Amino acid sequence: MRQLAAIMFSDMSGYTALMQQNEQSATTKRKRLKEVLETSVPNYNGKILQYYGDGALSIFNSAVDGVTCAMYIQELLKEEPTVDLRIGIHTGDISIENEVVYGDGVNLASRIESLAVPGSIFISEKVFDEIKNQENLSAVEMGYFELKNVVQPVRVFALSGNGLTVPARNVLKGKTKHPSNRLAVLPFMNMSTDPENEYFSDGITEEILNAITRVEGLQVTSRTSSFAYKGKNSDIREIGSQLNVDRLLEGSVRKSGNRVRITAQLINATDGYHIWSETYDRDLTDIFEVQDEISHIIANKLRENLNDGSQEEKLVKAPTQNVEAYSHFLKGLHFYNRITPADTRKAIDFFREAIQLEPNYASAFAMLATCYSFLGATGQMQPAEAFEMVHQYSDKALELDNSLATGYAAKGSAYLLYDWNWKPAYESLRRALELNPTTTGAHQLLSLYYLITGQKKEAVDIMEAALKVDPISPVVHKSLADAYLLMGRTEEALKQIEWLLDMQPQMRIAL
Repeated sequence: MRQLAAIMFSDMSGYTALMQQNEQSATTKRKRLKEVLETSVPNYNGKILQYYGDGALSIFNSAVDGVTCAMYIQELLKEEPTVDLRIGIHTGDISIENEVVYGDGVNLASRIESLAVPGSIFISEKVFDEIKNQENLSAVEMGYFELKNVVQPVRVFALSGNGLTVPARNVLKGKTKHPSNRLAVLPFMNMSTDPENEYFSDGITEEILNAITRVEGLQVTSRTSSFAYKGKNSDIREIGSQLNVDRLLEGSVRKSGNRVRITAQLINATDGYHIWSETYDRDLTDIFEVQDEISHIIANKLRENLNDGSQEEKLVKAPTQNVEAYSHFLKGLHFYNRITPADTRKAIDFFREAIQLEPNYASAFAMLATCYSFLGATGQMQPAEAFEMVHQYSDKALELDNSLATGYAAKGSAYLLYDWNWKPAYESLRRALELNPTTTGAHQLLSLYYLITGQKKEAVDIMEAALKVDPISPVVHKSLADAYLLMGRTEEALKQIEWLLDMQPQMRIAL
């Protein structure tokens, strides 16, 4: 027989320990619990299906009945002899065959009960939605949890009032592993009729990626590895495995005149299940609000609990109100990311045009500094001229916005590669990584600093950290191989070289 029911698991806390200490007291409390359940559950349109050890499984016709009964039970058990009871409730389909209960809802209710603390009643989001309009019932959100044998993170609430225990959220952190917090943002598809608008979809992707990296507790894959899948029809599960992430954010962008439609969807990397999706139809002037909204939603979907500062702080701060300036900036990013001297010079032109329209465009100044660092480091400009520009533009960028990782990374490159001024180089590069851990260029420069100053172990550590956020970057694997070799860790270095040759046989530098 299959039916929809409110499923309640109840369990005595500390019963096993009490049995060892005082068997008579434990037996008395267990008997007391059974009496309370058998007199209470039927009165709320419920039925006890099964006793197990020190607990029971009951079902009710509705969530309201189940929750009300649970509150009554907890109230009765405050009387002598008191019983410390945990209760978990979820609504779902169940099947009963030969007095055995089956169903995903049963497992979920059991897992929610295991999260609860003595004197509390924990409920699923589904139950909360069914009772939230009841004036006499209230609940406090505990956050999102990954529970055993449950595919998606589960949002859990604790009933409040009537003397019920509502634990602090940090009390629960040791009871379950943190929700999935490893994310890759895949390139959003350009759905515009004009293929030239691809710069815009790529830029929006990068802006959202950078915004999400600002949320403490999330591990976000860098642009280099994420964009390696651009234009490829790879299986979501394969991408998730290669990038070592739990969730993937993908989407599309359609730009027409001053209107833009952005579709975003969050996907479970293990099975391709769509966790969340949304479509935004906005004016271009609202583009930063859309990016901020998407970033916050993704952060909340992935994290158990954002600290108050992260919840209130805007993740995307509008760098300009000039849409044309922003368009030039995104075009600059588009050409810079092609990583050729000619395209870098085109990028410089676009960043300069953005600054002409918006003289206080901090991100554009930071990217100008980054471009000149590339040209100076690769011998495409005289180093003295190039790194003078790097200092000039990075100083201006950080004067306008001292939270720009790109500004600190560019500044650090000038100190390290041209000035040989080690201390400010280290400080600038560390600050860049604190602000944005996906700045893999900063990882490599900091690794070089450590090698120059004789800190080989630290050089390995920083490149291993880079590999976590940029797992399929050839440059990262090569830099890590070099660091391993210098430490005498030959076998580990060879593994990195083998990976390089397997992924890119033409990469002769690895030989």
